[in-house]
Amino acid sequence: MTSLSPYIAYRCIVGSRAYGLETDASDTDVRGFYLPPARLHWSLTKLPEQLECEERQECIWELEKLLRLALGSNPNVLECLYTPLVEHTSPIAEELREMGEAFLSKLAFERYMGYADAQFRKMEASMQTRGQVKWKHAMHLIRLLIAGEHLLREGRVLVDVRDHREVLLSIKRGERTWEEVATMRAQRSEALQAAASRTTLPEEPDRQRVDDFLIRARRAMVDV
Repeated sequence: MTSLSPYIAYRCIVGSRAYGLETDASDTDVRGFYLPPARLHWSLTKLPEQLECEERQECIWELEKLLRLALGSNPNVLECLYTPLVEHTSPIAEELREMGEAFLSKLAFERYMGYADAQFRKMEASMQTRGQVKWKHAMHLIRLLIAGEHLLREGRVLVDVRDHREVLLSIKRGERTWEEVATMRAQRSEALQAAASRTTLPEEPDRQRVDDFLIRARRAMVDV
């Protein structure tokens, strides 16, 4: 297959460095999207939904895949549209970032709470069977609840959580007891639910606006 690297339209940094939670041992997590020529979509050889490079901690989605995930309020993908750390951009990527609010809706409550609850159940089971948890995962559970509350309350995705850095890193270092983390989780879950009850976000994301954007982006690649 033709190399798809030349068609990467957006590359950004997410993870601990974007969260303001980096340490000397932190990796650099890269995400983004590629926009291939239309002729490659018409080929018998199907395009990959994502390009991955484990060595560089990189995952690059095909544009439609990224849009579908963002429409579903996937937290990791929404962060890509709001991260301040951009390595490479293009006019179409800038347009996408500028329309970030089109992806935001009340669906965020289900996604953020759902991911947090699922992670908490796994950690709870680990504590019961092995008497230990992965504290990095515990930190990200609390971070996710903080970000979800902010999104529903302010109508904007929170990426940089350095205001909570000391508390979050103390969890990661295992300096908090499981009981303390469980209490934080309960409190943050209540705050998320309260924010959801008062949010001014729409019921659904603006799918038509996003669909129009995708068609326009692909049309621009017809003669490439």
